[in-house]
Amino acid sequence: MGLLAAFCCLDGDKMHEMALMGDIIQLVWDDAQKKEFSTINKIDLLVGVLSQAMPDALDMAFLVYKEQHPNILSKEAVLEIEIEEAVAKCVICEHEYIPDQRITICPGCGVPSGNLLKGESFQVISYEGS
Repeated sequence: MGLLAAFCCLDGDKMHEMALMGDIIQLVWDDAQKKEFSTINKIDLLVGVLSQAMPDALDMAFLVYKEQHPNILSKEAVLEIEIEEAVAKCVICEHEYIPDQRITICPGCGVPSGNLLKGESFQVISYEGS
């Protein structure tokens, strides 16, 4: 069974990452062509724990695209994902804490008033090509 067939057998939530990875590769490829690169060798992503993107599914999607597009992603191409932990700050008491979801109750004052400072990122940090 090929990677795409194996990937499609997973639950529907994984298909979200397939679309995200396709967009990432297209974005990077468009820029790489402007720099006259013929292939992409590495993509570095920043993925927040509250971004709703699953790193394992992104890895799998990358492998599928790598298999399907050898003219874009080199055989040695790698995806590196840096995980961004979540940090929130209460707008009432200014207590900083680690939330486990987007809307949480401040552990300092007990009020649902956290302002998310980090943890929702989903971005290409850098890429390498040749």
